[in-house]
Amino acid sequence: MLRNLAIIWTSLKMAFQEFRSNKLRTFLSLLGITFGIFCIISVLAIISSMEEALKSDLNAIGSHTVFIGKWENGGGPDYPWWKYIKRPEVKYEEMKLVQLKAPESANICFFMNSSDNVEYGDGVLTGVNYYGVSEQFSVIQPLNMGFGRYFRNEEFEKGSNFIIMGYVIAEELFGKAQNAVGKVVRLKNAKDALIIGVIEKQGQSVLNAWDYDHTIIMPYGFFKQMYAIHDSNPFASPSIMVKGSEAIPLQELKDELRGDMRSIRKLSPKQEDNFSLVDISNATQSLGTLIGWMDKGGWAIAGLSLLVGMFGVANIMFVTVRERTSQIGLKKAIGAKRSTILTEFLLESAFLCVIGGLIGLIGVFIVTFIASAIFPFRVFVPADIIALAVGICILVGVLAGIIPAMSAARLDPVVAIRSK
Repeated sequence: MLRNLAIIWTSLKMAFQEFRSNKLRTFLSLLGITFGIFCIISVLAIISSMEEALKSDLNAIGSHTVFIGKWENGGGPDYPWWKYIKRPEVKYEEMKLVQLKAPESANICFFMNSSDNVEYGDGVLTGVNYYGVSEQFSVIQPLNMGFGRYFRNEEFEKGSNFIIMGYVIAEELFGKAQNAVGKVVRLKNAKDALIIGVIEKQGQSVLNAWDYDHTIIMPYGFFKQMYAIHDSNPFASPSIMVKGSEAIPLQELKDELRGDMRSIRKLSPKQEDNFSLVDISNATQSLGTLIGWMDKGGWAIAGLSLLVGMFGVANIMFVTVRERTSQIGLKKAIGAKRSTILTEFLLESAFLCVIGGLIGLIGVFIVTFIASAIFPFRVFVPADIIALAVGICILVGVLAGIIPAMSAARLDPVVAIRSK
């Protein structure tokens, strides 16, 4: 055991001595390792951070939630908008009927959104999101209140002119978000509304699906006082949100909702659906494919860099063997085994690669700070990715040093001692 530790310690000292005595040569030889580790760890860190942020955003949208509406997902020049525009909008009464037919475990709410101005005193904010919701919205989309409270059931039933405000717009209008509670603001058509709560600050997100920081939420009854709810109104987009139990497969829930809606709209078996059932599973698959391609691209770039780095390390190890030929001969003359010489040089090669990898990791940590300021999510380097980087460095070091180490181990001690 002590002998093995002595070999490791000797190899580590040799690696640092090589780095100190020939800084430029060693650094240039390790540059490929440094760049390869920098590439792959940067890509893996960004992908890992993005996946965490996406999971959080997708959970916020609703991983087991179906949206019943007029428009199908999609876009682009081939999107048949002319077909979907003829469909009728979903109605509040249909939501009530779906509620009667749907499984008891499902939570259902009516949702409408638009955007308009908010005024307080002389201050005016434009392009603020308006969300008109029914009772179970907070069950399907849990909200954390920063200040004040959420709506009571009787306020939904009466369509009270109470609103909940997003944190950022509350700050912009009142200086401090907590100052907003109890204030009266003017909405569309000069409607006065009392602020009863402020949503906890959310910050930036990848999908920015709900954007509560810039949103006002109100009971559906109050929302429809400002917007005429009919098929030709382009400013109010209604949908029915249904969140099923995790025990019910999503496809089974969609099939049941399709049957319910066809029954409610009295569609014959030959008629096509005149409504859409949208969930986030397709979006999740598309994002997974994109992340997969990014991952492969990162590995491809890193693989080329590591290959170049491997040749660089092999070259420096050949030079090292030649410079220490007499020392190797002396060690073998006093009884050092081939395996000992082989292990020392393999460990030295591995340690050199680890040094190059650590330089790359330092660059990665610098990039994470910059990327966190640019991207709408926090970029971090998980511990398992750091362990992967060290493992890659050791593997590359062993592969790069195997031939030089074997040549050192096979040297004839007499010939090696006489060399200069």
